[in-house]
Amino acid sequence: MMKICSLKQACVTTVWLVITACFALPIQASEHVIKKSNSGICHAEDSRWYSRTKNFTPYDTLDACLKSGGRLPKGYKYRKTNSQPTGYQRSAFNHWVDKDGDCLNERHELLEQLATGSVHYSDNGCRVIRGRWNDPYTGKVFFNSSDVDVDHVVALKRAWDTGASSWSDKKRERFANDPINLLVVDDGTNQSKGAKSVLEWLPPNKAYHCNYATRYLRVLITYELEKNYQDRVRSLQQKLCAK
Repeated sequence: MMKICSLKQACVTTVWLVITACFALPIQASEHVIKKSNSGICHAEDSRWYSRTKNFTPYDTLDACLKSGGRLPKGYKYRKTNSQPTGYQRSAFNHWVDKDGDCLNERHELLEQLATGSVHYSDNGCRVIRGRWNDPYTGKVFFNSSDVDVDHVVALKRAWDTGASSWSDKKRERFANDPINLLVVDDGTNQSKGAKSVLEWLPPNKAYHCNYATRYLRVLITYELEKNYQDRVRSLQQKLCAK
């Protein structure tokens, strides 16, 4: 009887240790979550303590973390959602920044990178004025930068309406300048697209429909935009790519 009791105790102890160990493991964060540390401090990804915080409760936004009783790190400046504009403003996305300080902003960096031939610059070297660009929206080739736009595949307003309104300024800046969401296209076609979503607008070039929807969905997933919207876009993407 004593042996049986000892065996049961050992089993219970083993199970308890396994459970304890599981809960002691650090939570694996998705790429852009807000981390609420065990001490109740809310760390956005631009917090200098973000990467050091291994044990935490994840939140989608800083507002949600703060409403749960969390607090900001000392000296951290954050513009709360209720002090932000209630509607979309393009200025909320700091786009066309010069990341590397070479006087070419992100628009011209992309014109330079996506050119399929040699490029020519303005006299001060800060603008790309000529090159060769293949436009996936129309299938046409352009040689003057004045004839093309750098389009946000997922429009800034669409991102705002599906989650970006609650992002930090830094995350919105990264989104607005991220090459995975940028294409060099015919300016007239881009203007006809405006802020329409892939559910409302597809490029004239039907051969690009599957790739366009796939890229659009990739951006939504990468930036964790509204899940219901992702599902609707995924459904369309599957239909377009099945043709």
